[in-house]
Amino acid sequence: MEKPTVALIYDFDGTLSPGNMQEYDFIPAVGKTSRDFWSESSQLARDCDADPILTYMARMIAEAREKNIPLTLDGFRESGSRIELFPGVTEWFGRINAYGESKGLQIVHYINSSGIREMIEGSPIGGEFRKIYACSFLYDDAGQAYWPGVAINYTNKTQFIFKINKGVESVWDGKAVNRYIPEHLRPVPFRRMIYFGDGTTDIPCMRQVKASGGYSIAVYNPSGEASASSPDHAVGEGREAAEQLLGENRVNFISPADYRRGGRLDRIVCTVLDKIAAEERLADLTFEGK
Repeated sequence: MEKPTVALIYDFDGTLSPGNMQEYDFIPAVGKTSRDFWSESSQLARDCDADPILTYMARMIAEAREKNIPLTLDGFRESGSRIELFPGVTEWFGRINAYGESKGLQIVHYINSSGIREMIEGSPIGGEFRKIYACSFLYDDAGQAYWPGVAINYTNKTQFIFKINKGVESVWDGKAVNRYIPEHLRPVPFRRMIYFGDGTTDIPCMRQVKASGGYSIAVYNPSGEASASSPDHAVGEGREAAEQLLGENRVNFISPADYRRGGRLDRIVCTVLDKIAAEERLADLTFEGK
């Protein structure tokens, strides 16, 4: 029999990496401070009553053109290679995969982020994910980014957990994700999902997964340092914000974003995997009895 699949779904900025990914390379390259870039993007959204995700992507294109900096797929991926990660992240995936295997589970990892997919692909962990759901660009014949191809904000993030639930990996296909599939035939039931997020933009997904029988974990920067972003683009909102989510019953657990062996996050996830494995064995025994 196939092993039950467990999906670990991660936000990126503030969850696997401190700060916003654009702050490590792109924003300094166009001669801006992080606060100035995000403030200008947020002001554009307010002035035009527009989606802040689309306005930050528009500002990236405009700033790159103004400074005559190529905005290409390879450039994004190279920029992504310089993204910093929280402690233990690079070793996390192999260790958790092995632990799941020891419990009779198949672990798959997904990204669900408002960051840039091309940068995540180029990051040191880009190859660890079954699918990266994130913002991305369209490219012209010269390979230059000219328009947003995918824009993921805090509410439409939820569509991707339903895609994972039903085994639909395509972003463009809206019919497949709305097709009726009986719960017992869905590749990844919500009870076998673990969602990792860092703040307000992840609340709809964390709450949905928890309410549907899965597990949500709010993480925070273990150093206590805040991002240099403007408040409208804050990531890593801190322990106090995580505690509030726990108090409001929107998440199951909170933890420092420290992915090293033996840490709180490691113990939480391994214990959840123990529970999922036990529940699957009990379900099998129930089915055999019938």
